[in-house]
Formats: sequence, structure tokens, C-alpha cells
Amino acid sequence: MADYLDKLCNFAAGLRYAQLGAQTVEQAKVVIADTLAAIAAGSQEPEVVTLAGRVRHQGNSTVIGAGMCSSASSAAFLNGVAGTWLEMDEGNRFSRGHPSVHVLPAALAYAEERGLAGRDLLVAVVVGYEVGARIGIASNLRPAMHPHGTWGTVGAAIAVAKLAGADAAKMREVVNVASSLTLATSKNTMLQGGTVRNAYAGVSNQMGLLALELVECGFSGERDGLASVFGAVVSESFDREKMVEGLGERWQIDMNYFKRHSCCRYNHGALDALDGILARTPVNADDVERIDVASYRHAAELDDQAPRNVLAAKFSVPFAIATRIATGSSGLASFTWECVRDEAIQSLAKRVFVREDPALTAMLPQLRPARVKILLRDDRELAGAADANRGDDQDPYSRKELAEKFFELTERAWPPPSARDLHDKLHKLDELPDLRSLFA
Repeated sequence: MADYLDKLCNFAAGLRYAQLGAQTVEQAKVVIADTLAAIAAGSQEPEVVTLAGRVRHQGNSTVIGAGMCSSASSAAFLNGVAGTWLEMDEGNRFSRGHPSVHVLPAALAYAEERGLAGRDLLVAVVVGYEVGARIGIASNLRPAMHPHGTWGTVGAAIAVAKLAGADAAKMREVVNVASSLTLATSKNTMLQGGTVRNAYAGVSNQMGLLALELVECGFSGERDGLASVFGAVVSESFDREKMVEGLGERWQIDMNYFKRHSCCRYNHGALDALDGILARTPVNADDVERIDVASYRHAAELDDQAPRNVLAAKFSVPFAIATRIATGSSGLASFTWECVRDEAIQSLAKRVFVREDPALTAMLPQLRPARVKILLRDDRELAGAADANRGDDQDPYSRKELAEKFFELTERAWPPPSARDLHDKLHKLDELPDLRSLFA
């Protein structure tokens, strides 16, 4: 009887476009469009622009938003960095991470370099997403680790191996090599605003490409790199059965979430609850005596009342609550240096207090709940609650809302006609014969 890794790699190597249901194909197109929009928007940040300027213009893979092509490795790295910068990339609550931004940059760069078809990219992204997400589900990363740059490396490697036409044996070797190329990430980077955190996904995509190249050059990995690395090194437990349970019957990409709040997903329950309060009763920052937020343990860690920069602000429940009240929004414009330095927002953030409620933690991973209470200076008390977060499969955004997000993000990089052309191509991706025409 084949072991779990043989089953997984046989499945990945054998998967064909015709085996994907129409709903999954359409979902994959929307995920790809959403991720590309997040990359395009992030590509305009000063640090990303500077980084892209250091890359040589040699190759056929698009550096999104930079008006240039480069090698597959460089493009995958830069696009991965840009995609996480603004905290607008999609995610999967069961894996506790962001599969698409760890898979798509590598897969797209490889497919462009070789002039592969849109269908090839769709299948590669779906299977890379599936394997990466399942590793996140099967393992429990050490509490001090950030999930970016860890299991996403294997997801990226699976995707590019699929594009390369790898058989099951080669796929297994790629998985074993890629497992040892994962990063030792630090959660404190996100909590303290260490922007090196934004490079994790870029490195992960780059390592996914490297894993395939190493195997093609004759390198080998452990017999079971997944169980070794994710069962003892970066995580203390690894459930092999979860890697293959229901394989091909349901897809992790169909159970993803999309983001409209421009900050860490762990903030979203509190923001959704706050949105409900403000829809009933408008509140001004000066009217607030204090705000108490109860949520699950991951959200309760985001308790910094004085974030030092924009990244730290995106990982702060007090700041997210304060800027939402002060600016009337939780979009890109509410998480900027101007907002971080705004005295009114700073003052309000110091009056927001976050704590863990074990009963809410017990509702994970099906729900990501929060309870918000606002005490006003006139002694009125306002309360709101959220269980399922907006944008996940339990309370999804409409296709219209996601299209609006796409154009809001891409306007930072491209004129509207170019963005509309790309949007149309992405939603007909399975009809595109050569991905080199995608950004033409």
C-alpha cells in the first residue's frame, strides 16, 4: 500500500484540467485575479520599487507593476514580496496562512518563461494551493513562527513541478527537497513592524523554483521531508492523514477568504463587529471613553496600542479599530504613514483594549469571532459581534465586490483600460494559449 506521500504525489502528477469542476475553475480565476491585483498595488510601495530597480532586465517573466521582465527566479521573488506588502492578499483560514501568494508568483513566472497555456497555470495553482494549504492544516507551527515562507515553499514547488510535467517520483523528490528549503520565520516581525516579513513569501516562491532546479540537476532530499521538517523542526506534530483525506473530493481553494480590510485577517472579526455597530450608531473618536475587544487567541496577540510603522499598524487591533472610526474606512487609505502619525488616531488606539476569550478561541477554525463594546463619554454603551468574517466561504463577497477591489488596487499600477483588459483575460484564462500575452 502506497504511503501518504506517494498518494499525494500520484494525485498531483496525475491531475488534469478536466478533473476540476466548473466552480473550482472559476474560483481559481478569481483567486489569481485577486492575487495579481494585490501584487500590482504592492509593487508601487517605495521599498518594492527600489528593490525592483536592482534587478537585471533579462528574462521573459513579468515583474508585475514594474514595466519590466526578468528571470523567473527574480520575478517570482519580487512579485511574492509585493503581494504581501499591503495585507490585501487572499488566505485560507484552515491552513492559517496565504496559499495563493506563495504559489502564484512562482507558477506564473515559470509558465511565462516557457510560454505555457492558461489552463496549465490554472491546474498548477489549484494543486500547489491544495498541497500548501494541507501542510498548514496537517501541522501546527511553533507559536513563535510566522506562517509566511514555511509550507508555501512546498506549494510553490509542487506548482512549478506540475508545470514541468513531473511524474509522481520526481514530484516526490521535489517535495522532499522543497521541505528543507523552508524559512525559520519570526512572528515578532509582524507584531513589531519588521518589514523583512514581507520578503518571506518572495523567498518562498524563489525556493519553490530552486527545488525543481535542484532535482533536475540530480539533488535529492530526505525520504519524507514533509514529516521531518513539519513534524519536528518548525512544528512538533504532523498529521499525515490530513494530507490525503478527501483528496480530489473538495478543494482548499474553494474554501478560501478574500480581504477588503487592508490589514491582518485576525483584525477582521473586530472590524466586522465594529462595522455593525457603526451602521446603527455613528461614532466620533472624541466621543469614545474606551473600547473593549474580546476575540480568539491569535487576534488577542495583536494588542499593540502604539504601532511604530504601517506594517505594525496592520497587525494591531487597537489601531485598526481607531483608524476605522477616525477615517470611516478600513481600506488602503486608512493604513498609511499619515494615519500612523495622526494624533487623534494614536489617542483613540490607546483607549482600545484587547483580550482573549477562551470560548471564542474554541470556535476556531470554523469561525474567527470577536465581540466589541464601546463605552461613550455620555455613558452610553454600544455592542457588536461577529462570528464568520466577511469574505470567507460562509459570508462571501460578491463577484461585483471583488471586481471593484481588483480595479481599486490595480489603479495604483496601471491605467483603467489596461486593468480592464487584464481582468477580462484573467476571467478567460483557460482560453489563453500562451501566457506571454497576458501582460502584453
